[in-house]
Amino acid sequence: MIASKHATRAPLLPDSARRRLVDDLRGQGVTDERVLAAIGRVPRHEFVSEGMRWRAYENTALPIGQAQTISQPLVVGLMTQTLIADAPRKRVLEVGTGCGYQAAVLAEIINSVFTIERIKVLSMQARETLRRLGYQNIIFQYGDGMSGWPGHSPYDGILVTAGAPEIPQALTAQLAAGGRLVMPLGGSGAQRLVVIDKQADGRLQRRDLSGVSFVPLVAGKA
Repeated sequence: MIASKHATRAPLLPDSARRRLVDDLRGQGVTDERVLAAIGRVPRHEFVSEGMRWRAYENTALPIGQAQTISQPLVVGLMTQTLIADAPRKRVLEVGTGCGYQAAVLAEIINSVFTIERIKVLSMQARETLRRLGYQNIIFQYGDGMSGWPGHSPYDGILVTAGAPEIPQALTAQLAAGGRLVMPLGGSGAQRLVVIDKQADGRLQRRDLSGVSFVPLVAGKA
């Protein structure tokens, strides 16, 4: 029998691994202590397959099946930090639940998190994981994220975890005055993280942040 190449690896205990990850993120620009504390509390190893758990606290994206990934913790931290900066966000819509990790980080800070996922198996798995972990302030929907979730709008914040060539009008329409949308914009391999602030008169003010790489935002359900 050939031994696994990881057989002699001494796995970090989750608590020490999370502390190491938080220190890493702090050094890379995640400065909001609310976000760092949230990332430190969320057990990222619960959101990946058992075979990936030894890598759960690396600062990298990991596969979660269905050609999707759990986002890099640095990107989760920066997007969350950007979303909650400058004004309180009590009601947030997340487009693209994925495995549920980003929703969990948001739920540590936000009163009510509404999350929508177009891939049914991922939506069900995320719901099961987050319920098992005890999150009571996350509301789930299996549906087309391009259309948002108008039944619970308007939202103080919208966070999109997939890239699109343009900003869906349905999402900006569901954003409250004074609200903020954060999402990757652009084609595959050339995306920019953008921030859209909705002014009191309905005007949209955009600013671009860093380059990112996300799976594409796709219409419809799967």
